[in-house]
Amino acid sequence: MAMNLDKKSLSEQDICLQFITPSITQAGWLPEQIGREVQLTDGQVLVKGQTAVRSTGSSKRADYILYYKPDLPLAVVEAKSNIHSVSHGIQQAKGYAQMVDIPFVYSSNGDAFHQFDPQSNPVEQQITLDRFPSPDELWQRYQQQLSASQQQIALQSRYPSTEKTPRYYQQVAINRSLKAIARGQNRLLLVMATGTGKTYVASQIIWRLWKSGQKKRILFLADRNILVDQAKNNDFKSFGGAMTKISNRQIDKAYEIYLSLYQAISGNEEEKNIYRQFSPGFFDLVVVDECHRGSAKEDAAWREILDYFHSATHLGLTATPKQDKEVSNLDYFGQPVYTYTLKQGIEDGFLAPYKVIRTDLDKDLDGWRPKPGQLDDKGLKIEDRTYDRNDMDRVLILSQRTQLVAKQLTEHLQSTDPMQKTIIFCEDIDHAERMRVALVNLNPEQVQHNANYVARITGDQTEGKLLLDNFIDPENPYPVIATTSRLLDTGVDAQTCKIIVLDQVVSSTARFKQIIGRGTRLKEEYGKLYFTIIDFRNITQLFADPDFDGLPVGDEDETDEDQKPERKKKLKPDTDDTEGRVKYHVAGVDVFVLAQRVQYYSLEGELITESLTDYTRQKVNQNYASLQDFLHRWTEEDRKEAVVQELEQQGVLFEALAEQVGRELDPFDLICHVVYDQPAMSRQERVNNIRHSSYFTEYGDVVRQVLNALLDKYADGQLNDMSDLQLLKVPPFTQMGTAVEIIEAFGGRANYQQAIKQLQQDLYKVA
Repeated sequence: MAMNLDKKSLSEQDICLQFITPSITQAGWLPEQIGREVQLTDGQVLVKGQTAVRSTGSSKRADYILYYKPDLPLAVVEAKSNIHSVSHGIQQAKGYAQMVDIPFVYSSNGDAFHQFDPQSNPVEQQITLDRFPSPDELWQRYQQQLSASQQQIALQSRYPSTEKTPRYYQQVAINRSLKAIARGQNRLLLVMATGTGKTYVASQIIWRLWKSGQKKRILFLADRNILVDQAKNNDFKSFGGAMTKISNRQIDKAYEIYLSLYQAISGNEEEKNIYRQFSPGFFDLVVVDECHRGSAKEDAAWREILDYFHSATHLGLTATPKQDKEVSNLDYFGQPVYTYTLKQGIEDGFLAPYKVIRTDLDKDLDGWRPKPGQLDDKGLKIEDRTYDRNDMDRVLILSQRTQLVAKQLTEHLQSTDPMQKTIIFCEDIDHAERMRVALVNLNPEQVQHNANYVARITGDQTEGKLLLDNFIDPENPYPVIATTSRLLDTGVDAQTCKIIVLDQVVSSTARFKQIIGRGTRLKEEYGKLYFTIIDFRNITQLFADPDFDGLPVGDEDETDEDQKPERKKKLKPDTDDTEGRVKYHVAGVDVFVLAQRVQYYSLEGELITESLTDYTRQKVNQNYASLQDFLHRWTEEDRKEAVVQELEQQGVLFEALAEQVGRELDPFDLICHVVYDQPAMSRQERVNNIRHSSYFTEYGDVVRQVLNALLDKYADGQLNDMSDLQLLKVPPFTQMGTAVEIIEAFGGRANYQQAIKQLQQDLYKVA
């Protein structure tokens, strides 16, 4: 009995050390097979005004993951202290097992193990500490569900790299794809949000199939040269001399891994289809990157290539699967074997969240109509109709509008950080050039420092490749601002892009996803924890599309935007984005900002579309139904910061609220004023109320100095927690004596704490 009482006094860590780990080790698991405190997610990043922090409480960590081989996790074990039951952690363990595709689930409190095997024995049962299964025992049970080829692939390790190990979702994507291929599935689709490592996943799938002998010759296709080069130089470099990039329309059949731009091996004329130099059975696996694009159409060049290599396994990769009446890559590849969405990536802390600055311009919303018979700046008679947001910079070019958009962006950069990598999506090449000129003229100091501060990066430029390479290089600060139309909307790995400017009509949800994906990379080492979307065209309304983060995306083909019915009645026939279209250039028309508001990504994974004050009321009222409830909690808590942190974890955005309501208000007054309609009192006003009273008369000189210094720090917004004793170890308190001496001046620790408590009660009095 005494031993049991002793065990109940042990921490969870002690239970692991003294009971769980020894039991697992005695069952034959080697140290390299036992993963301890395996971090599955990093914790969601929360945007707070102009800053961002990780919500450490949202990160997920498994106590134990047991691996038969490095890429083959077989069991998860959740540990609990002995005050809990043996099965107390099983639900948590099941959640981790579901995330990571782990077949065997256990929990333990140090007395025994609670076991769950949903595939072979779904009945939960308890086993003693000395009966924990060995690695071979679990493998024997698991392999009964696998074919011989699945077993062979499962036992093949990934390419060993010290630079990168797969995240949990990447491992799941790899293993599910390998299982599907091994069981004979010849068409499969992986849907993974931009920035989550599709190419890395593809390289590991190819490596394990190639090394295990299941697939001997592989073709990797992409539709942008930069995507092929990125793959060859980064994730695919492990293939070494077995790999080649097809270029100059030359075929060498001596290799095993081929990377190619699909345009490099196909063409409109039969003699240009050089892929036919390979026999139809040459490749065992064809991987199609960004397969939401050309390959979705039955008559597209990619589909011709896939049809030619019909006996190979076809693997499609995309962030945006397409599905409508005419185009479907779901019909071709089938339902995804795995999906990892933007929302999941942000919640897990692997992708950057965003805030949106919606800017509405008067001529966009109200429209503009020419005077009867009015000519444009080039003497062309302007068609008499009302021109709206859809026409701006496509049909109607208002020079003042271009200047206003450039001015709004410049002011944002100057008020935050002028060196933030920024992409501006313009209507066409002409618009991108006009925007470049406007930004150059508005940023003379930056341009004088480096001529490439602003650059147009579009497909018509011979120097575009070099500019693009420099822009996406995290180590190269220039160009800072890139104006573009379509070149940067897909596949370009702009890791440090912090601002996406939308000044282009986008009605395709698939394309919108791709554009937003240019900012979703999270690069903490470069100070990038979130990104900002500045929207001049109300494109971010697509975030509200129920299919935005789901399957499938049902909308028009993004390559045919100009041919939509609403476009046809407004536009003359186009030859491309920059030629053949009638454009009216009009100067001297004033354009104004009608409205601007900031929207934030919430903890629930949605854009806060109502006012920030309404959102705050909703969140706080979920915890405190009345002002009295809130005041009671605030008064009872000595550490006021604890209340603030609790509300932050519920989704209250204090920094953003302070920017909107007033930075001179502390969190207490922000809540009282915004949620409960109390008069707003600044920090300085609260401090003055105390100093103008007889509050300090009962204290001696040292105590008054300490309390006054605390109030000064509070008034300046430097103080979050008055009760923190560590404050006494920094200036100006160190000039008043040591922490021990200061506390003794109060008459001891209890008196010091009581004085601080009383100070806070008086400070936060509500009239």
